[in-house]
Amino acid sequence: MKRTGGLRRRWLMNTVGVVCSLGLVCVIVVTVAFAGYYYSGMRSDMSYRAETTTDFFADYINQSYNVYYQSCINYANSFESKNAIELQFISAQGNMIASSYGVWSGQSPTTSDISDALTTGSISVYIGRDPSTGERIIAVSSPMVYSNGEVIGVLRYVTSTRLVDRQILKIALFSLAALAVITGIIILSSNYYIRTILVPMGEITEKAKRIASGSYGIQIQTKYDDEIGELADTINEMSVQINRNEVMQRDFISSLSHELRTPLTAITGWSETLLASESLDPETLRGMKIISREARRLTEMVEGLLDFNRIQDDRMTLNIREVDIRGEFEDTVYMYSSRLTQDGIQLHYLDNDEDIPEIPCDPERMRQVFLNILDNAAKHGGEGKRIEASVNCEGGEVIFRIRDHGPGIPEDELPLVKKKFYKGSSKARGTGIGLAVCDEIVQMHGGSLTLENAQGGGTLVTVALPTTQ
Repeated sequence: MKRTGGLRRRWLMNTVGVVCSLGLVCVIVVTVAFAGYYYSGMRSDMSYRAETTTDFFADYINQSYNVYYQSCINYANSFESKNAIELQFISAQGNMIASSYGVWSGQSPTTSDISDALTTGSISVYIGRDPSTGERIIAVSSPMVYSNGEVIGVLRYVTSTRLVDRQILKIALFSLAALAVITGIIILSSNYYIRTILVPMGEITEKAKRIASGSYGIQIQTKYDDEIGELADTINEMSVQINRNEVMQRDFISSLSHELRTPLTAITGWSETLLASESLDPETLRGMKIISREARRLTEMVEGLLDFNRIQDDRMTLNIREVDIRGEFEDTVYMYSSRLTQDGIQLHYLDNDEDIPEIPCDPERMRQVFLNILDNAAKHGGEGKRIEASVNCEGGEVIFRIRDHGPGIPEDELPLVKKKFYKGSSKARGTGIGLAVCDEIVQMHGGSLTLENAQGGGTLVTVALPTTQ
């Protein structure tokens, strides 16, 4: 289920990621648009106020300075919007003349709109923080121009942007909340949609794994008539076809093996009879030995195929009894060593004085396992000219180790060597089912068979059998 979980995560991350990214862009655009709208409105309103008020003072500007000064104080004191906006009159030197907050309301302001209005003679706007209080403000300065064109002061409107900023923040938060709601709806709907895909896909994956592990013929029950249903139907058809092919293969192997046993028995029997004769010339004797050896090899292959079929059909049984397993192993090693000596391979049994208890097992089947492993060591590692065998008791298990000094097994082939009909890159003759049969026999005894590359070269095969069933 990890992969389906990964698919769910990828789906949600991609979907939610795209939605959140687009949503955040929309939130930013909306917030910036509303901020621009509000600030533009404030700027236009205050600029209009400043312009109309400046026009109102035109008559006072053309009179004496004292009249102008007094009119500024009177107008500032009677300013009706003083709770929302501060009205200031500033001299050409930048000093405060009057304010709707009081004549001596504080230090003279120093923002850039004042100097710009005095310098350019036109309305100037400042949006930013008040240098004296740190509060965000918007200020509009309009020059007071005498009749001769001289700028004698500035009329300035100032207001805090706190309410506007708060309104913009509310809009941003509302937009984010809307985005969160939309994202939640998308996640819920996506989860529902993904479940409609992943649940049947999980069932299909589980059945497909069972088919891949050898449970041929099983069917996937599906109620969908879409692409998922089509996939399930395809896997069902594949399962039926594989099962049919497996049955045909087992029947063919079983039939062929039984057909081969009769002539092989006759060949083996007559070759042994002829070998017992003392009247054979050397060339004929050599040929008969070859015939006898190859007949035995074919007989072993046929028996292996029959055992494999029994395993596939769950017909293999064990004759379990208490057995001196060390004796069985030693007899097998010593019997096989004489055969290896003829091929120039030394089989060393690493004897020890350790007490090996009797264990419940099928001695015939275990002897078959030992012989097959020794035969593989000779075929695949025989060029090392040395094979080592040992038996020990470790942690409640009897451990058998057989090691050759050949080239070893490629690392990428190690996980596959026990699979049926797998021969890998080896050029040695064989059917590729010997280790598969051995592994099954050992597992039926409750043990394990492992293959690994030994340190210094060669292959190490380890068979572990429990001391009790």
